[in-house]
Amino acid sequence: MTKKTTSFSIKNWSQDDQPREKLRNKGKSVLSDAELLAILIGSGNKDESAVSLSKRILSSANHNLNTLGKLNLKQLMAFKGIGEAKAISIVAALELARRRIGTEIIEKKKIKSSASVFDLMQPIVGELPHEEFWIIYLNNSNKIIQKQQLSKGGITGTLVDVRLVLKTALEVGAVALLLVHNHPSGSLKPSEADKKLTQKLKNAAQSLDIKVLDHLIITEKAYFSFADETLL
Repeated sequence: MTKKTTSFSIKNWSQDDQPREKLRNKGKSVLSDAELLAILIGSGNKDESAVSLSKRILSSANHNLNTLGKLNLKQLMAFKGIGEAKAISIVAALELARRRIGTEIIEKKKIKSSASVFDLMQPIVGELPHEEFWIIYLNNSNKIIQKQQLSKGGITGTLVDVRLVLKTALEVGAVALLLVHNHPSGSLKPSEADKKLTQKLKNAAQSLDIKVLDHLIITEKAYFSFADETLL
């Protein structure tokens, strides 16, 4: 008869090596990604500890947290020991991290260039499997007043309500707008629909002395700026 072993359990480790105790006693920065993930999932399976399981999950994502953040519940639950509750915890934690990046950028930066728009919006739309169109409203110092998703799932003139854009601009006191949408395909080339929509919004905003400063097309790792390419 095979003797059951419990050596895989983190409870049998030295307290200095147990992730929760290590974080409490030494601080969060000393923990590896696998150890932090192990704290989220709590336990492993009968063959491996939570840390070993976490290492295997990270390995499947090439040890890239951005790649890990793209995994859905079904993909995470394919790992032995990851049920729905644990998968939801992982997805929720990574989504909070993504939102934190966007919040920190808004608090710290005013818009100085197309690159700063990319830094702000890439965590929000850069990795989405569908298209979204966003408006960023700016004051006269190019500081962000508000950002708003205008449409989801497509990018055509019929999905963008110009009246809503301008109504919001007047309500928040914006003097300038930035247009942003993503291309899940990875292509940075603007379509004719992109160009027509940009011009439509620019012309409408001008009538209210509001400027459209730029329109960015964003992919996971790069962007196209209408202003940089003198298309505005």
